[in-house]
Formats: sequence, C-alpha cells, structure tokens
Amino acid sequence: METIATRLAILPFPEIDPVIFTIGPLAIHWYGLAYVAGILIGWVYARRIVQNTTLWRNETPAFNLTQLDDFLLWVAAGIVLGGRIGYVLFYDLSSVLQNPVRAIEIWNGGMSFHGGLLGTMLAMIIFARRNAIAVWSLFDVVAAVVPIGLFFGRVANFINGELWGRLSSVPWAIVFPTGGPFARHPSQLYEAALEGILLLLVLAYFVYRRKALKVPGLLCGIFVCGYAASRIFVEFFREPDAQIGYLAGGWLTMGMVLSLPMALAGIWAIARARRAAATA
Repeated sequence: METIATRLAILPFPEIDPVIFTIGPLAIHWYGLAYVAGILIGWVYARRIVQNTTLWRNETPAFNLTQLDDFLLWVAAGIVLGGRIGYVLFYDLSSVLQNPVRAIEIWNGGMSFHGGLLGTMLAMIIFARRNAIAVWSLFDVVAAVVPIGLFFGRVANFINGELWGRLSSVPWAIVFPTGGPFARHPSQLYEAALEGILLLLVLAYFVYRRKALKVPGLLCGIFVCGYAASRIFVEFFREPDAQIGYLAGGWLTMGMVLSLPMALAGIWAIARARRAAATA
C-alpha cells in the first residue's frame, strides 16, 4: 500500500550498483573509488598550491613537491586507518566487541570523518617532524584540499543508499531502498554540497584572494570551523546511526557532539594564527 510519505517523494532513488565492476573475486566499489579520487585529485590541487610561490610568505613554500609526493602515502594511511578506527570507537564498538572481524570489514561501510581527521593530523605531525617542515603550513595545504575528498565520499554514501536523512515531505525527498517506505532528506547530498563544494570554494577564496597561507594555521582553522558548522547543520536533517540514536532531547546526535570541539579548536587555531602574525 502506498503511503503518503512515498507519494511525496518526487525524486526516485537512482538504481546505481555500489559495485562498479568485478575482476574475479575482486569487487571495485564506488566507495573505494571515492577515496582514491579524493586523494589523487586533492594531491594534484595541493601540488598547484605549493608551486604557486606568490601564495606563500616571502614567496617561499614551506615544503617542496618531492616532500608533498612522499606525504601522499602517509595521508592515505591516516585517512583509512583513522577513519575506520574512529568509526569503530565512536559508532560501532558494541558490534565489534561481539564480532571482532567486523573491525576490518571496510567494504561493508563504516568510516568516520572525525576519526580520519585525527589519523591525518597524526600523520601530518609525524611527517612534518621527520622532514623539518612547519606543521601548521602542512595543515593548511591539506585543509585546502580535504573538501574534495569529502565531496566524493558523500556522493558515494548516496550511491550506497546509506547515511540517509530524516523523514521529510520536501519535493526533493527520496525513498531509499534501505530506509523503509518513507521519503527522506538526501542528507548525503546536503553534506556533499556544504562540506565539499561550498567549503572548497571558501577555502580557495582565502588561499588565492586573501593569501591565507602567509599566516600559518589560519586556513586550517577556517576549514575546521567550516566543517564543524556544516556538519552540525546537516545533522538536523540526517538520521542518526541506528545503533546510537539520539543522545538527548530527541535532536542531539553523535555527529554534533564530535563537531562542537572541532568548532572550538578551529576558533582557537584562527586566533593563534592571527596573534602569531601580529607579533611576527
């Protein structure tokens, strides 16, 4: 029987197979391709930023292209390991305790941005110290390109029909195959637009128009604040993870709780960068 919520859904869910193709037992997923595309396109963009000497203080980049290329493997490891460990700790610990094999089943979904951020930060700190690189400048360049990966990741979430939104009657609501016979916000696309496209453009404005790289740490702070604000906003439209639900009041979610400290950290990073620039 057709429900009112179903009739309100104008946009049908696109039937895109999460698996792009298979080679024998190996299945290539859109989700995995999103990570690869985000890292590689971000790397190309980062190289352009580093090569543009006019963007840097004293027209001297904080590191060279060889060092940036070497960092590619470090950041990939930080994203994947941090993202998976973060998801297990923040969202799926009870399931993993019951079935430890679940911890390595990345192909079944389950990556945390907040965990990936922590993993990437750790990789950046270690790499910067080992290569005598100003860590805040490395933070800034990585921050400038992260929205590219966020965009592809959220689109992949949409293709997988996961992390969908709350029930909705908006004209663009969608009935997701795994979300019951109800029209829902396509919150993955909201995140792709805000965390991906909009944040990328905002950061590009500060890189190229405001020359933010001349103030180490400023761009990193702007990114962290921008992501936190975008994530908290979208959480009001996104269905919380089933195994956790709402933490309080029928509206507070784990995503909000994890993003609030990010916002405070971003504000601190901006203030620190401005103070350092004023005394330089």
